[in-house]
Amino acid sequence: MAALPHFPAGASSVRRAVSAALRFAVVATLILAAMVTSATPASSGDARPRVRHAALTSSQSVPAYWTVASDGGVFAFGGLPFYGSMGGVPLNQPMVGIAPTTDLFGADGKGYWTVASDGGVFSFGSARFHGSMGGTPLNRPMVGIAADPATGGYWTVASDGGVFAFDAPFFGSMGSVVLNRPIVAMASTPDGGGYWLFASDGGVFAFGDAPFHGSMGSTPLVRPVVGAAAPDGGGYWMVASDGGIFAFGDAGYFGSLGGHALSRPVAAMAAADPGGYWLTDTNGAVTSFGDAGYFGSAPQQLARPMVAMADGPASGSAVGGGVYPSGSYGYDVSVFQENPPSCNMALPSGHTIGIVQSTGDGGGAPNPCLSQEAHWAGAGLNLYVYMVGWSGGSPPGEPGCGGTYATQCDFGYESTLQSFQYAQRTGVNPLVTWWLDIEPDPSWSSDTQANAATVQGGINALRDQGVNNVGVYTSPGTWNGIVGNYQPAVPTWIAWWTNDGPGNCANIRSYASAHNDRLPTGPVWVTQYTDQANGQSLDGDYAC
Repeated sequence: MAALPHFPAGASSVRRAVSAALRFAVVATLILAAMVTSATPASSGDARPRVRHAALTSSQSVPAYWTVASDGGVFAFGGLPFYGSMGGVPLNQPMVGIAPTTDLFGADGKGYWTVASDGGVFSFGSARFHGSMGGTPLNRPMVGIAADPATGGYWTVASDGGVFAFDAPFFGSMGSVVLNRPIVAMASTPDGGGYWLFASDGGVFAFGDAPFHGSMGSTPLVRPVVGAAAPDGGGYWMVASDGGIFAFGDAGYFGSLGGHALSRPVAAMAAADPGGYWLTDTNGAVTSFGDAGYFGSAPQQLARPMVAMADGPASGSAVGGGVYPSGSYGYDVSVFQENPPSCNMALPSGHTIGIVQSTGDGGGAPNPCLSQEAHWAGAGLNLYVYMVGWSGGSPPGEPGCGGTYATQCDFGYESTLQSFQYAQRTGVNPLVTWWLDIEPDPSWSSDTQANAATVQGGINALRDQGVNNVGVYTSPGTWNGIVGNYQPAVPTWIAWWTNDGPGNCANIRSYASAHNDRLPTGPVWVTQYTDQANGQSLDGDYAC
């Protein structure tokens, strides 16, 4: 028989996890009697409203995200405020989770908590500190945290399934049950009346009013589950370290990274709303699916791996998520600016932006001046590849490519990979932001779906190599003529098209809408505002 609930000494505001097997009425009565008064458990008659989770507080808000690294560093995207972090502060143990402040309408964007593996909880913004297990010996390390939208408190969970409740009701745990695999994540229901625990083998354990919608617990997995998210009370997602997504209940499937050749494993996920989700890998590269917007990824080189992410309502602004400081200037250059093969033309100084061509004609026309131009770009280096359409041949099947246009996708993958590898062979760091140059070229097919598959193949190739940010260079007047209604969730570098200067950042979207253009859904990060910068035939660029 399972042991009776055990509450750790010294944790006056905490109840130690109890077995799901003890969730019978008589035992529940004993548990409630033992609970300390600093927490407010829901009574059996508590009828909390069922609400849809969405990081929206007004019609002007869009769901965005925070990510946290194991050193406690927090990164804010999409206009979400940065409320502080533990980055740069010595921690006793690494950070393992983050939870946003919430109410019965969803994440409110006003703050967040982070939790370390020793149970220490850190509060930022409007997030109030309700206690932690920091300083108390744990049977197993902490792995996650979830907010109670009803009380403003939170729960933390250990890898053995033990749940610790802080000014939040305790609904049970797996703390005294021998698990096949450790718990890796936790999510609460939108009304705060329950929570789910998720194990690395895909097992799901439901408590309180959290309904069980199924699991992967009895199915062999290629890679372990590492994260989970619940968009509402009617379903949940799990993600494996290879990027595979498992959807249950009313949680829709909107795609995954399963089948890609990822250079770094996926570490966590977050729900944007019932229509989409984000994944982050250990290097902080974020990928969005469904209606989840893409607002950027962490800097390419992190001090410590990314471990968790959380959602919140925001403006959708690219400021803080772009690759260049907003308002900065610079140039983009190619083989045509450097007098090959001598590559000795003088390029202007005093720039922040330095976007350099790696290859033209897909991967088939290497830029012989790449090394010199990359040196000129300095710390502001971005790279781009001039993309072309498939012209025949049968390249091998590549990760993420399949279906009717697999061959075109393979071609985009192979040619872009060649561009990446050329930069690498030349001694140029290829792990920077990359842009796919999509503009009119005779090689593009009249079949826009085939062209879209080529572009997607290029995106796949760079992301699989570990490039955090991959964007598209294009013009609102030509993009849809090449790729149709294809709208990848990537940032955009807008080609020079009005000769009005960088002020166009503010009206690019309205211009595109007026002309019925469907641009990539990520934010506009850079606009190219002239082709005669610095008194010479040189493109000028401005960071939005």
